[in-house]
Amino acid sequence: MRGIAQRVFLSLLLAAGTSTLLFSQDPGPKQDMKNAGHETKEAAKDTGHATKSGAKKTGHAIKRGSKRAAHKTARKTREGAEKVEDKTTPQ
Repeated sequence: MRGIAQRVFLSLLLAAGTSTLLFSQDPGPKQDMKNAGHETKEAAKDTGHATKSGAKKTGHAIKRGSKRAAHKTARKTREGAEKVEDKTTPQ
């Protein structure tokens, strides 16, 4: 009889411990709000990093394009000046 009582007691203790673990894993609304805030913060950081990276690449591309256009314009201006000079120079 004593062995049966011990088994019943241990079974009840195990069941109570299991149910306590199951209910204690529920974070609750307060923790849910905190988690949502942290996730929003991380998402905003990721968006900011991506925006910075894109703006940087675009800025470099614009700079390269502007320099290329300026050099091409200068080269064509020199070529045009040389043609005019050739036509006005007596031979």
